[in-house]
Amino acid sequence: MTEALPPALYEKLETLLATLASYGRVAVAFSAGVDSTVVARAAQQACGDDAVAVTAVSPSLASGEREQAEQLAQQIGIRHVVIETEEFDNPDYLKNEPNRCYFCKTELYTRLGHILPQLDVDVIANGANVDDQGDHRPGMVAAGEHAVRSPLLDVGMTKQDVRDLAQHWDLPVWDKPAMPCLSSRIAYGVGVTTERVRRVDEAEKYLREEFGLLEFRVRHEANELARIEVSIDELPRLLETSNRLAITAKLRELGFAFVTIDLEGFRSGSLNSVIAVDDLQVLGSD
Repeated sequence: MTEALPPALYEKLETLLATLASYGRVAVAFSAGVDSTVVARAAQQACGDDAVAVTAVSPSLASGEREQAEQLAQQIGIRHVVIETEEFDNPDYLKNEPNRCYFCKTELYTRLGHILPQLDVDVIANGANVDDQGDHRPGMVAAGEHAVRSPLLDVGMTKQDVRDLAQHWDLPVWDKPAMPCLSSRIAYGVGVTTERVRRVDEAEKYLREEFGLLEFRVRHEANELARIEVSIDELPRLLETSNRLAITAKLRELGFAFVTIDLEGFRSGSLNSVIAVDDLQVLGSD
């Protein structure tokens, strides 16, 4: 443990624990991101053996995420179950329209719902927090349709609250950048395929390991074009001749026909900028 929590955050934590305890037996949709890790840690404290963390595995899961989920669950001391989801069998998901996430989360929550008796739990909880309400999140529509609880949101926890609590609990993901699924890197209208998500995964793994990048994206645009987003501070290094040539050669080897570096730098959710406001209202925004 680190130093004591500020009173306001301590009060939110107490409310979070009470909220989770009121669920009785709970399955946490556990991705190994900071939000779901904090929910899993709190659920273990509040519910003990009546809590289980469930990690969904599919081609859209980035390299290393399953292994990190297993390590975190062991550190937390919560029961951990891995399930395979089959969103890649759904044509509506593969079309990759702006509501793609709805079909992914529907698959996840439907499968979780089917195995709740096997898991010996009654309620599904996710890691949505207050700051998620202003973003385009059709997956939250699916959560509502499946009676999924959002305890962080219910007790008013912001993303900063979550990170502060994770650091207080010595959880190694307290400063982990957001790691949405690999399909989110593919531009809307470009079909999701196992080959494209594999290509993105390998490209990001290469940039992470060879250049030490932390917060960045390889966006898969139409015509097999890779658009790399990194922080503005990292741009000069990647544009150095030797690095630029190495990156280009590697990504072409992976199957990209064109390789670009976005001069605007990294922006979380930048692919959503092409969605019309009316579409956001129809699809659901949280």
